[in-house]
Amino acid sequence: MVKIGTIELGEFPLLLAPMEDVSDPPFRAVCKANGADLMYTEFISSEGLIRDAAKSVQKLDIFEYERPIGIQLFGSDIETMRSCTEIAGRVNPDLIDINYGCPVKNVACRGAGAALLQDIPKMVQMTEAVVKATHLPVTVKTRLGWDDNTKNIEDVAERLQDIGIQALTIHGRTRAQMYKGEADWTLIAKVRENPRIKIPIFGNGDIDSPEKALAYRNRYGVDGIMIGRASIGYPWIFNEIKHYLKTGEHLPAPTISDRVEVCRNHLDFSIRWKGEKVGIFEMRRHYANYFKGLENFKPYRAELVQADTYADLNEILNRITEQYEGALV
Repeated sequence: MVKIGTIELGEFPLLLAPMEDVSDPPFRAVCKANGADLMYTEFISSEGLIRDAAKSVQKLDIFEYERPIGIQLFGSDIETMRSCTEIAGRVNPDLIDINYGCPVKNVACRGAGAALLQDIPKMVQMTEAVVKATHLPVTVKTRLGWDDNTKNIEDVAERLQDIGIQALTIHGRTRAQMYKGEADWTLIAKVRENPRIKIPIFGNGDIDSPEKALAYRNRYGVDGIMIGRASIGYPWIFNEIKHYLKTGEHLPAPTISDRVEVCRNHLDFSIRWKGEKVGIFEMRRHYANYFKGLENFKPYRAELVQADTYADLNEILNRITEQYEGALV
């Protein structure tokens, strides 16, 4: 049984990665319904939370059915991170996660996210401040290092464990790689094999099929896997991996009716959470992923992203079901 503090996650948990502008409550709802064991909010700016910025505060929205759910924070100032940890704790998440992995410029160039991989003493000091600011378990998500010359994750893992984190997720790329090239899990395995490491180690990067999940579990010995991009438009991946790990067999692929149903559930929640106008607008980024692989789908996608009422979207989704029912997807 894999545990973070007292949180029991099963024998080999599958985690939903925190993804900016993706893993909001509507997206998390469909992933939870399809087998995600532990989920995180989108990363939340500590500076934004301290300033009571509306976008940052809204990201604190969590729901009972999501549990266990973690709030992920990022920032460059230690005192601000300590203060926003206390703020995040007030909404009663199950854990706090610190982002030391985000590679994008507007985060890393402000000294947050993966930038802390260039200043390990500050990373340790910041993590310790967060650990001391909450009674909740604190976890960390990070990368192998800043670049090929600074792959320091083995040292980082020991030092962060020593000051109290209770799980570590490692993305198998450096910051310099961004999301390019193939993720290298060999250093993740070395962290897991280190006899000093007692906390769960989760691997992240490039897991996009049940076969790869099984191969990486067996080859690298991680305690669980975090899945990000492969779940966008395809939340079924969690249950598909679980079934394959258990039986060695594939679940049937989702039918077009399945795809429309989950897409509609996602849309419904988006509207309930954000209101009709914003909820419809923010769903537009998801349609291409939900219906990826359907022949001659471009006209329907154009209709979906142009529709501005729920009634119109429902009618389009019904037509998609009628046209593609029975098609292989």
